[in-house]
Amino acid sequence: MNIIKDHIPFSTDCNRRPNIKMVPNSITVHSTGNPSSNAKGERKWLENPTNKRTASWHYVVDEKDIIEAIPPDYVAWHAGDGNGQGNRASISIEMCESGNRQLVLKRTQELVRYLMNRHNIRKVVRHYDWSKKNCPRILNNDCKWTEWFTFLAEIFNEKKEGEKMQKVNIVAGTKLIEGIKINNVTYAPVRELSELLGKKVDWNEKTSTVTLK
Repeated sequence: MNIIKDHIPFSTDCNRRPNIKMVPNSITVHSTGNPSSNAKGERKWLENPTNKRTASWHYVVDEKDIIEAIPPDYVAWHAGDGNGQGNRASISIEMCESGNRQLVLKRTQELVRYLMNRHNIRKVVRHYDWSKKNCPRILNNDCKWTEWFTFLAEIFNEKKEGEKMQKVNIVAGTKLIEGIKINNVTYAPVRELSELLGKKVDWNEKTSTVTLK
């Protein structure tokens, strides 16, 4: 995988690259929120003197380039959870919103798989999962995150050429949850499904385990 390493210095304004080491245990997917910028533009913005935000990231992806701005074993400020596990233990990937959307998504999935293998990571989440921000917004066009769950399922169960997804409706009484089916495996949002079943979701951060109570 061709990754351009163009690291911002520790001296970058607003402490965007804190000199704090980390051992990543998850990957967080974002979208830039800027429909006109590309990867190189996002990288330049990190050192633009008019940028007064502390926010930073590890990787940015567009249809042509993947740029690493902060090494994945150093903290970046991206999750909006202060000193929580998002900022302190998660590798951040920003997806550009310009250009060929499907190509950007595919290249992001490839990067996620690469980082999962390199760092022995199994947990992949949205920015939303840390701070409830609508991010990556490009995967939430229906306000139900259907595109996100499809994107995630494809990462863990890579589609073969020409293979199609099948949408699945899960009915519990009068309520409905949308899921997807790939290779005879059905994927559905655990929290929504558990609520329909009258169960409470307990998430164990250390073991990456979901328990329904």
